[in-house]
Amino acid sequence: MQLLVTVILTLWVSWARGQEITCDPPLIENSHYIPKRTNYELGQEITYYCTTGFFPSSRGNTATCTDKGWDPPPRCSLNPCELPKLKHGLLYKEDTYRSYFPAPIKQWFYYSCDENYVTPPESFWHYITCTQDGWTPEVPCLKHCDMPTFENARAVITGRPFRLNDTLDYQCLDGYENRDGSTNGTMVCGEDGWLHLPTCFKSADKCGPPPPINYGAITSIPLEVYPPWSRVEYQCQDYYELRGPQYVTCSSAKWSEPPRCIVPCVISEKIMNAKNIQIKGKNDKTYYAKTGDIIDFMCKSGRKAATSKESFQAMCLEGTVEFPICE
Repeated sequence: MQLLVTVILTLWVSWARGQEITCDPPLIENSHYIPKRTNYELGQEITYYCTTGFFPSSRGNTATCTDKGWDPPPRCSLNPCELPKLKHGLLYKEDTYRSYFPAPIKQWFYYSCDENYVTPPESFWHYITCTQDGWTPEVPCLKHCDMPTFENARAVITGRPFRLNDTLDYQCLDGYENRDGSTNGTMVCGEDGWLHLPTCFKSADKCGPPPPINYGAITSIPLEVYPPWSRVEYQCQDYYELRGPQYVTCSSAKWSEPPRCIVPCVISEKIMNAKNIQIKGKNDKTYYAKTGDIIDFMCKSGRKAATSKESFQAMCLEGTVEFPICE
């Protein structure tokens, strides 16, 4: 008991300490800030203003109270630019120039970009410059997408590599169309390349509605037309068992073989009363069993078996059961 109390007290103290985390007022030379408080709770912000000739050491002039202190650390400097973190790029001789940071305004450095990324002027080497508002260009390395290889389509225009968010129009070849039935479309250059490629397919390869099945249906709203390699899912009505593939696929204007819904065995109170039997351990007035299930029967109180002992262990087989009889 004493151990439990100790654990609870320890957890409570840890929680209470977590609630008390605050930030002291920041000490920022060559600046003033608002709002002024004796302490700051987690998530609260300050805005600081550097005196003439000094600049914030990070982009923007706000800082937030976190469990690790002010983020980013508020500071005013004659040299406002810290070592740049080039996403998808590399600073020229970074180790050699590391001691140059923080860098003053108008200081610039050469950099290059990783494969599949380009500088704004699309030159191999470009320069990044320190300004009052931080480094410029703000996004030094831009994603570019090469002209894609088309299947059953052609580009409306061709040219140099495409930059992030650039678009490329395409046209399906004669006799081909998109999934939505259109014969043209637009691609967008994204962070990881083209967001999607054309999916032009032969119009003659489309499928009609999926084949119907007894006691079941597809889980999605049926369409009049499905493009090749469309896939739909089937499900059965309650108590019916799905037998066969759960999904069917459209290929060459035909659907693959659909599943079947196997009829359950329905064991009603009326049937059991007529044969003077009941199910062991069950009080249900109506009982449902799947194909392959074994049902254990027994005689009702005061009745005796009129069929073999083996008959009291009956198997459900696609909706039928051979019932034992008691008299």
